[in-house]
Amino acid sequence: MQWLLSTMCLIHVFGKIFCLLEPNKNPEAHMNVSEIIEHWGYPSEEYKVVTDDGYILPINHIPHGKNNADSSAPKMVVFCQHGLFSTAGVWVSNPPNNSLAFILADAGYDVWLGNSRGSTWAKEHVTLNADSKEFWAFSFDQMITYDLPATINFILEKTGQKQIYYIGHSQGTLIALGAFSTNQELAEKIKLSILIAPIETVKHVEGSGRLPAYYSPMEFKLLFGKKEFLPTVAFSELSPVACNIKLVDSGCAAVLGSLTGYSEGQLNKSRVDVYITHSLAGTSVQILTHYGQAIRSGVFQAYDWGSPSLNMQHYNQTTPPVYNVEDMKVPTAMFSGLKDFLSNPEDVANLVPKISSLTYHKTISDFSHLDFIVGLNAKEEVSEEILTMLGKYDSDV
Repeated sequence: MQWLLSTMCLIHVFGKIFCLLEPNKNPEAHMNVSEIIEHWGYPSEEYKVVTDDGYILPINHIPHGKNNADSSAPKMVVFCQHGLFSTAGVWVSNPPNNSLAFILADAGYDVWLGNSRGSTWAKEHVTLNADSKEFWAFSFDQMITYDLPATINFILEKTGQKQIYYIGHSQGTLIALGAFSTNQELAEKIKLSILIAPIETVKHVEGSGRLPAYYSPMEFKLLFGKKEFLPTVAFSELSPVACNIKLVDSGCAAVLGSLTGYSEGQLNKSRVDVYITHSLAGTSVQILTHYGQAIRSGVFQAYDWGSPSLNMQHYNQTTPPVYNVEDMKVPTAMFSGLKDFLSNPEDVANLVPKISSLTYHKTISDFSHLDFIVGLNAKEEVSEEILTMLGKYDSDV
């Protein structure tokens, strides 16, 4: 963590020195998700969903592509959910020819993009202030229990569909595995689940993503407080200024790669400022302590409140309940990479036999964690295969 913070300081210094030497390369680094969608000439809608525990989550909607606005054919719904530190903007971080959301829209799908609580544009609550400790007292348990059901049910109600396609990346796969294995009513609303860089157990996480496991929950909260995890927020806000400078690009890429893994042949360094803005944003300190717990234990289970008595208060048992992925019956496809620090191949190998309805699994040897979404070969290796898969699934079912 000290290395991460030191690197951020160095980038800040370099940014101050060099930021006047050339203009911003990518205006999307300063845009929200709706603005990016409109920037590329696509229709954009935004809605807000209120969860049962009061969090207000924006949903971005791309109702159609550039050339199929007048199509009378019914459009199948595809819902994409981002990962830890990300925003819905990760799905539109590249130009349209290599951004999955745009590719899906141009192929005739009705595309919806979710935002998890605590991410850049999801810091509202019916009663709680985002400056309060109470607002940030959540982990991925609440995303499993509240966020995913509220968002999916809203989309189904809005579109009139009975089922949707689900595409999750990173934490978006973890909350799907948790939700679809514990909430069978929700699971029945998913026609096919596509898990990109899947996360379940995280025992073998590498790089800076492993740092929460080196601290006890108390130590981690003493270092970073009990609210938002501010280092990533600061770096994300700094990146549009610093990471658009050629001399600093490599430093920004190194910070990103230390967390996600790095494949030099896949990273488009000219767009690092956009990637960091939408892939290294905010979340709660509590969710990171939960991941630290998961790394140490090697078990996919609910948040440990620190004592048998507190766990008893929350769960009516002395230990946190385990999420049994084996109970999930949703047809599932997966994409994983051998250079992925967060979705480590050993953890993926542990997940595979647990999915009874696994229909497809592709391992890409030179892909790291973000390459599936923003990599130079993401279209050929992932997006086009997803289109083929969806097309066959529509015709087969």
